[in-house]
Amino acid sequence: MALKIKEIESMKNEELKAKLEELKKELIKHNAQIATGTNPKSPGQVKVMKKTIARILTVLKTKGGEKKQ
Repeated sequence: MALKIKEIESMKNEELKAKLEELKKELIKHNAQIATGTNPKSPGQVKVMKKTIARILTVLKTKGGEKKQ
């Protein structure tokens, strides 16, 4: 799941935005599991997803893409 910065930089803006939306949806699912008291399959995955989202947003900003929240 964790993308390296070189992999992210090599992706096109459209691919980055699609990956960003996918990660945000997955993060919402994990947060919902945590909020309901269900133990997530991999609790460390939340931290990895947040870091990957931040990396994608940073690359989009440096490429001149719009920051979409």
